[in-house]
Amino acid sequence: MEKNKGKVTGIGGIFFKCKDPEAMKTWYREKLGLATDAYGTVFQFYNPDQPNVKGYLQWSPMKESTKYFDPSDKPFMINYRVENIENLLENLKAKGVHQVGEIQSFEYGKFAHILDMENNKIELWEPVDSEFEKLLDNNVTK
Repeated sequence: MEKNKGKVTGIGGIFFKCKDPEAMKTWYREKLGLATDAYGTVFQFYNPDQPNVKGYLQWSPMKESTKYFDPSDKPFMINYRVENIENLLENLKAKGVHQVGEIQSFEYGKFAHILDMENNKIELWEPVDSEFEKLLDNNVTK
């Protein structure tokens, strides 16, 4: 059996800078009906290969002054859902892709950052969707 080398499986989130994240979330809630919270909002989807498995995509406006996108100077960052983040990073490094920082682990998944050819910071996320769902349930009940 071939070793899973890691791959992108979809979009995990969209993060963008704006002058006033709270006003932006209010605008999107009032005008477009997004259910926003402290982080923005999430969109739920079902995995076509496993129809009973939910997945999530995060949408987050962030302060213009955020350093989270550094070293990129772009006003946005895309998060990609991935499988086998360690092997994916190993393969990317072998292809000359620059990793920013180390892998970070949380209950809801592992995260790593890379730079693309135009210095856009990209977030890679190996999700644990069941844990992400628990976090959402806790936020709704608070």
